[in-house]
Amino acid sequence: MIASLNRLTDYIDAHLDDEIDVAALAVELGTTEYHLRRMFSSLAGMPLSEYIRRRRMTVAAADVLAQAELLEIAVRYGYGSTEAFGRAFRSVHGIALGDARRDGGPLRMQPRLRFRLTVEGNITMDTRLTDRPAFRLVGYAARVPLIHEGVNPHIQAHIAGIPASEHQRLKGLSDTEPAGLLQVSADVDPDYVEGTELTYLHGVAVNPTTPVPEDLDLIEVHAGAWAVFRSEGAYPAVLQSTWAATATDWFPSNPWRLRPGPSIVAILDRAADFSTATCELWLPVERA
Repeated sequence: MIASLNRLTDYIDAHLDDEIDVAALAVELGTTEYHLRRMFSSLAGMPLSEYIRRRRMTVAAADVLAQAELLEIAVRYGYGSTEAFGRAFRSVHGIALGDARRDGGPLRMQPRLRFRLTVEGNITMDTRLTDRPAFRLVGYAARVPLIHEGVNPHIQAHIAGIPASEHQRLKGLSDTEPAGLLQVSADVDPDYVEGTELTYLHGVAVNPTTPVPEDLDLIEVHAGAWAVFRSEGAYPAVLQSTWAATATDWFPSNPWRLRPGPSIVAILDRAADFSTATCELWLPVERA
């Protein structure tokens, strides 16, 4: 995976003034665009689309300072007008084109990224792999913004709005793994951009033949393999660090990759105030 990400950054730099076809490169690398984008954003700390934009504006800045014709620069880097290019330039560098030419900066340059795997040897991930037939996720769904760290107040408000009696009704419907009440994230942006919307479902897993009440939301889940990561400790900090470790430690070291599908958190046990919890993080995977 690390080699694939470095091939990706090489490819981006070679095509900054051309169309960047991440899907075609992923096929050439023997992986998928979905997995490549998710691993990049997890390890680089920024979406792939944002990295491409920053690299383009970094290289374009040299042309701007060299007094090249602005429309020519704009077209070279995929912008239809100097106005559109100017907005993109300002959004990255925080300075207008004219000011950059007059003063020479300051400019916010994006260095080319290189990925390296650092083996510490002191992290043991409690993981199991399981093949699951198709199942359904049913419960109460809402569109919420993606937040990488800390408690998501939008999800918190959504759960708080569900009557206690409904939690019991949902538990009664659960009849397959993952067991118990579940926190489900679906339709997540492939670049994992903070602030983009996802579908959050608070519910349970049921077999395809289980009758589902009409007032509940439903997500169909296809048959396939799942990697299940167990975490225990301060909530949600330990769960979020487990999420991060799947990208930094587990996927680069194992012959598996993410496949499209919902991510699921099963709360196995928790403190009364939810300050600590034992969780299972279910991620849909396939052989790399």
